[in-house]
Amino acid sequence: VLALLPPLVLSAVHSSPLSWNAFVPWISRGLVFLVISCPCAFVISVPLGYFGGLGGAAKKGILIKGADLIDSLAKTDSVVFDKTGTLTAGILTVQHILPAEQFSTEELLELAYIAEYHSGHPIAVAIKGAIQGQLGKEKTAVFEKEAAELRQYTEKAGSGVKMLRNGQELAAGSALFIFGDAEKQPASIAQIEGTKVFLSYGGRYVGCIICSDSIKPQSAQAIRELRGAGVGYLEMLTGDTKRTGEKIAAELQLDRCSSELLPHEKVARFEAISAERKKADAHKVCVFVGDGINDAPVLSRADIGIAMGAMGSDAAVEAADIVLMDDDTRKVSEAIKISKKCMRIVRQNIVFAIGVKVACLILGAVGLANMWLAIFADVGVLILAVLNAIRILVVPRD
Repeated sequence: VLALLPPLVLSAVHSSPLSWNAFVPWISRGLVFLVISCPCAFVISVPLGYFGGLGGAAKKGILIKGADLIDSLAKTDSVVFDKTGTLTAGILTVQHILPAEQFSTEELLELAYIAEYHSGHPIAVAIKGAIQGQLGKEKTAVFEKEAAELRQYTEKAGSGVKMLRNGQELAAGSALFIFGDAEKQPASIAQIEGTKVFLSYGGRYVGCIICSDSIKPQSAQAIRELRGAGVGYLEMLTGDTKRTGEKIAAELQLDRCSSELLPHEKVARFEAISAERKKADAHKVCVFVGDGINDAPVLSRADIGIAMGAMGSDAAVEAADIVLMDDDTRKVSEAIKISKKCMRIVRQNIVFAIGVKVACLILGAVGLANMWLAIFADVGVLILAVLNAIRILVVPRD
């Protein structure tokens, strides 16, 4: 158009005959215009910006499963955490062994070991390890043989286990699971903080074993960094008692803690948080961070699910959009910072490329730009945009 239309229009206006010389300068302008308008800077630098973001995150041990997640992560408004294994170390230790009056400590430990033998839950693992250390391998080997022969074993996720032993039901789990009401636990035990496992045998209350977990050393710093990264709301979801959950939430200065939740209740609570945060702005992103198999449904439901890769379950890693390879919760804020820097650089490249090209196109159309300027507007802008995109790979820690 630029090479042919202007000579024809000028010839018609001035009623002059057309000649080859009339087309030569306009053909030159058209070629310059064509070179300048080549979209190489967009086609290469913008995707490279996203790839740089993925690479920069991977260098920090943050595996992001898609470039589209960078866009979403940059809009993070709220982060919801699981407790055990995410904000806490996930390594439970037995603190109290409290048998009922009609049972001895050894009887409680025997029944607890048999009840928890088939379970791989972190609480069960902690209890079995403590009992083995206290009673010795010889005695626990006898319990293992008996437990292996038990039938009608059932495990309810987030609640407890049940089975038949000598024709009587043996159960271990939460107060709600054992008593049918969390408030029915003995008053003396209710005052003790920790994760509580109650046992019953033949319908009789046997006793309680209380475990505790410790907050990860980096969790407090992770929360501060998330605040600094512009996250407006932080909440913790846990199946533990309200008292235990609120104590941890207060220490970490979270906005809220929702306690005594079963896996499906975690999903419902997360959906409520997401809906509430998106009332003002539907584009806000709600992130969930978890590690266990019980967290997989929430990780799948979240706008962005982040799983702990080192200690996290396979189900959680599979369901998550982002995996933290070293279970360091500080990497959540780092991922947000990387995504924001990536989006900032991508926008810079777009504005820079458009600005330079529009200016050079105008100069080319009026004949003030030569082929050297056209090459700069194409290849030069491309190289500068690529160099700018490479900056994403360098993400200093605050």
